[in-house]
Amino acid sequence: MIVRHRATGRTAQGAWALSIVVVLLLGLGGWISYRLTGSSDCSGTVRLSVATAPEIAPAIRDAATRWAGDDRRIQGKCVAVDVVSANPADIAVAIASRNGATLDGLGQPDGRTQVPEIWIPDSSTWLQRLRAIKADLVPTDAPSVARSPVVLAMPEPVAAALGWTGGRVAWPALLDRLVTDSRLHAGIVEPTRDAASVSALLALSGVAATLGPDGQQAVVGAIRALAEGRSEVPSALLVRFPGHGDTETLAAGLALAPLSEQAVLAYNANKPLVPLTGLALDPAPAALDYPYTVLPGLSPARIEAAEALRLALSDLPYRDQLSRQRLRTADGTPGTEFLASVGNSATVATATPAADPSAIGQVLATWIEVTRAARMLAVIDVSGSMLTPVPAAGGLTREQVAVAAAKGGLQLFDNSWEVGLWIFATNLDGDKDYRQLVPLGPLTSQRTTLRTALDGIQPVRKGNTGLYDTILAAYRTVQDGWDPGRGNSVVMITDGKNDDPRGLTRDQLLAELKRIADPKRPVQVILLGIGTEVTEGDLSPIPQVTGGGAFIAKDPSTIGDIFLKALTLPGG
Repeated sequence: MIVRHRATGRTAQGAWALSIVVVLLLGLGGWISYRLTGSSDCSGTVRLSVATAPEIAPAIRDAATRWAGDDRRIQGKCVAVDVVSANPADIAVAIASRNGATLDGLGQPDGRTQVPEIWIPDSSTWLQRLRAIKADLVPTDAPSVARSPVVLAMPEPVAAALGWTGGRVAWPALLDRLVTDSRLHAGIVEPTRDAASVSALLALSGVAATLGPDGQQAVVGAIRALAEGRSEVPSALLVRFPGHGDTETLAAGLALAPLSEQAVLAYNANKPLVPLTGLALDPAPAALDYPYTVLPGLSPARIEAAEALRLALSDLPYRDQLSRQRLRTADGTPGTEFLASVGNSATVATATPAADPSAIGQVLATWIEVTRAARMLAVIDVSGSMLTPVPAAGGLTREQVAVAAAKGGLQLFDNSWEVGLWIFATNLDGDKDYRQLVPLGPLTSQRTTLRTALDGIQPVRKGNTGLYDTILAAYRTVQDGWDPGRGNSVVMITDGKNDDPRGLTRDQLLAELKRIADPKRPVQVILLGIGTEVTEGDLSPIPQVTGGGAFIAKDPSTIGDIFLKALTLPGG
């Protein structure tokens, strides 16, 4: 929509003539916007282009129309405001691309989206993602002009069946359902494209530390459950909620997803047969905050106009229009019309600081790595030292805690993964230090085989650690079957340095890895050291050549958390 200030004093005849022109254009071509042209007493025009998240666009258009049409002048010039509705992801990609960068998971711009002068995305998350590229791509000050909490959307009968009828649910209860109840179909909008989903994942990540030693595993399990029902955009997710209230339809439909309160209320406004309830999560994810973002590079006149427009987004008509769009005011207060349409709510939308860019980057990297298809060869040390008891694990041996970590990881891999299993010590298969227990293959057909093989692993009491020969053989195996559609990796658990006098030295291993490494067919090597006999310095030179990482669990009882951290290493 285009809004231009016009000076007063236009004659009635001129106004009548203009209306005739508009009517004719409506008849001839479906004219869908209007243009009020400044009169000759304007010394020029200050134009502002504004791009907003779709759900707030009507409120911004209405406010801009009233503001620009109220004999508005900036430095003696008339004002024109162009307001367009645009997906925040598309604008963010365009801003990044203009500066020679990309955002994780979003690729290249569509070639049609223009960077505006004022941008009102749904969340400051987008600004933080851009600041992670370069601090001055967006301003430090971008005040909120509306707010919408992030809630857990559920069909009302499903929430009632679970006993979640108080308007609120705690994260531990939700995680337990996500990980253990396969009948409950969860979903999420692709987090790389959706701020509400990022907010939910940030809250989920923050809960992990409060859940004890199994917290990280529960979080990764929850991410996988949500990913099973992911959609690229909210509209595609919403249509998967059940359309009828019979038992069969409810059981087959989407049961829960994190969404904005606004999205839930807009869905219910269409009077579906099965309404949604928006449960407040405890602790609450950060609300969508609709930051008013004046992008760098504007002239002084445009900056003045932009600030004047922002101040207009606080009057009573604007707040009423927010209510009609099912949005709260910037301080989280629901307007009168909002309350009349939704009644009381357990959900609040308090102002919270934007998440740190590194925290957002980490949660998105975890999402990408946990959910993408992967091809992994797991290699477990069975040398004699793996019989060493671990006091912090109740006297279990290092081997037992390593196997338990591997089994925990296996639970979290979805059926898109391909996984193989080797063990190694020295001379396990003739003069080879390693032995294949399960070849690389799809989990759809060999998940049970892998569990059985893991259960049967026993240390070789007099076995030494043929580390370097095994790493090279495993690397070559994964590289030979390299799959361009997957992350290809070797993950090895060991408690010792290489002590095979007849095998490769570290220098020989590194030289051979450098020789055969192919940037077009990358294979990451992820090394997990347990105990005090191995150090990061012993292991880290290897992934410095191949990509990957080296992690040390001096207390072997913590290997489970480190194993999960390694699995979410970018590019693994």
